[in-house]
Amino acid sequence: MPFDLAVIDLDNTLYAADSNVFARMDERMTAFVARELNIASTEANALRINYWKEYGTTLRGLMLHHGMEPEAFLHEVHDISVHEILVPDIELDQALAHLPCRKVIHTNGIREHAIRVLEALDVAHHFAAIYDIRFNHYQPKPSSATLSALVKLEGAVPHRTVVIDDMEDNLAAARAIGAQTALISTRTPVRQWDFHATSLPLLIHLGGIVNHSGCIGAAESGIMR
Repeated sequence: MPFDLAVIDLDNTLYAADSNVFARMDERMTAFVARELNIASTEANALRINYWKEYGTTLRGLMLHHGMEPEAFLHEVHDISVHEILVPDIELDQALAHLPCRKVIHTNGIREHAIRVLEALDVAHHFAAIYDIRFNHYQPKPSSATLSALVKLEGAVPHRTVVIDDMEDNLAAARAIGAQTALISTRTPVRQWDFHATSLPLLIHLGGIVNHSGCIGAAESGIMR
């Protein structure tokens, strides 16, 4: 079945996880938490990880337990020079061009960071919209409610939507609303998803049938299912 809408994650999905973009953000998060809560760096790092695991983002835990104002955190954490790390990705550009359906970004980061990443990769022209952490009052992924609201706002329906992400919990939320799921990861999946590839270009070029009326159809050889 072709898709009308592709909801695509940003960090560690459009680019390889070992590029260290997210590692730089992790460092900035730890420094922010240590400074604002006046705790040691090791304690701040442990708290950052615990909140991320429990709530989906460190920010959500800080808001719930410490009354943290979100915008200062978000801007400081995402203040990294992605153009020093990422370069235009011709293979990604060509792959996205083969997805004729509407493509949107859904990220737990902020719009400003997403724009910088898309521009650094030179693929911004492929995306019709960016849905960031502010979309549903800072409620992070995974959230079936947030994803449902996004799909509805896009005028799409879940069964004709594919969600592409590097986090399995986020895909579980997509499956819960009836969307198709595609995991981008070099790791062996814990659960079975509709599609699985080690990169987005591989997913598009090898993982499905692309036609003029939609995106990915039935899987072909070359993709892990």
